[in-house]
Amino acid sequence: MTTLASSNPFLLSLFLVLAAEMGDKTQLVALAFATRFPAQTVLLGVFGATLLVHLFSVGLGELVGITVPSLWINVLAGIAFIGFGLWTLRGDQLNETDRLTEPRFSPVLTVGTTFFLAELGDKTMLMTVTLASQHHSFIAIWIGSSLGMVIADGVAIAVGRILGAQLPERLVKFGAAAIFLATGVVTLIGAVTDKLG
Repeated sequence: MTTLASSNPFLLSLFLVLAAEMGDKTQLVALAFATRFPAQTVLLGVFGATLLVHLFSVGLGELVGITVPSLWINVLAGIAFIGFGLWTLRGDQLNETDRLTEPRFSPVLTVGTTFFLAELGDKTMLMTVTLASQHHSFIAIWIGSSLGMVIADGVAIAVGRILGAQLPERLVKFGAAAIFLATGVVTLIGAVTDKLG
């Protein structure tokens, strides 16, 4: 993971955000919208919202990366990845404010606005901030994290169109959690090794 991280932040952000979004609340929102609107409408709304949220997230992460010493960034990132793993194990649920209501605007605007608000403070947004604070590659992290999010939500949209609101999430949840826990441990070990070396 360390070699991939240092050599290709685009692939790292794509992979980790894709894994983070699996079974996440915003993926459930995309799936629910896919049962009501055409797939391309939902995907367009998700795509626009994702680009905006991740643009902000990467900018925030870059600012943190410039102002905080690299040892602390790596320690905090390792703890954050472990936290993402535990968060993934706990799972997300749609609450009443995330439930779908009758649209007041165009379907694309309705999907985009709902998705944008659901994503604020969500684990994929925080994952993007964490990655950007470690790897100073604004465009690669922005495009990689956005693409990972859109791919994961595209899967949810396809499932929503085919199967309705049933998404097998247990195996996906445990697989994603294992990835984050392992990444957190490796990041923490790397931070300690770099400090001692």
